[in-house]
Amino acid sequence: LHMGKTMKEDLTVVVKYIKQLYPPEFNVFSIYAEFYHNYFASQAKKSAESHLEDKDIYLLLSWVHNIYPKDMRKDHALAKELDKVKLGSLLPSSLSKELEKKYLDSEEVTVKNSLSKCLDKEIQRWKEDKEPEKLNGHFQSELLGIFVIQSIYSGQKRAQDISSAVGEELSQRLLKELPAFLRSYRDAFEDFKEKSKKHRHYKPILIANINNCWNFR
Repeated sequence: LHMGKTMKEDLTVVVKYIKQLYPPEFNVFSIYAEFYHNYFASQAKKSAESHLEDKDIYLLLSWVHNIYPKDMRKDHALAKELDKVKLGSLLPSSLSKELEKKYLDSEEVTVKNSLSKCLDKEIQRWKEDKEPEKLNGHFQSELLGIFVIQSIYSGQKRAQDISSAVGEELSQRLLKELPAFLRSYRDAFEDFKEKSKKHRHYKPILIANINNCWNFR
């Protein structure tokens, strides 16, 4: 963040005040921009090659795909001049792809575990001597129906915020996880239906789960 802010502010000063003090053939702005970019890129590469936590990988990818090319280099005061320089990406393509794979693998596992825990909690609630909650006057599992959909949507949104390609890749992965989750949900529900017919709130629990189907569709 500090490097990005410094680069943006300093290059703005170069455009407004320094560039015109030199003959055009000196390409003063290009020289400043290239030095700043090369230093920024070297630091990004150094970070990418070190051990990074998941949140750090996400932040670095956000800089590479989003913040640096869109927020910084498309700034109204700099865009025209930077378009002439052709600075390239903050990271080599191979390193960027490696980070994307790590991020996608991690995010896929995170969402998968989140869905599994959610189902475990729901199954536990079926065993309790408690009537399901009502949503707009109808029995429904807010935990299961809403939480599962939000988990998948949030994962897709985070990936999309990095780049459309990363978002598409994660969406394809999660579309494979959802049917697997739904099969587990169905099997658990069928088991409850067979074994818990004497449960005091058997019928409301059945209704709540049937009402969840619409949300999942």
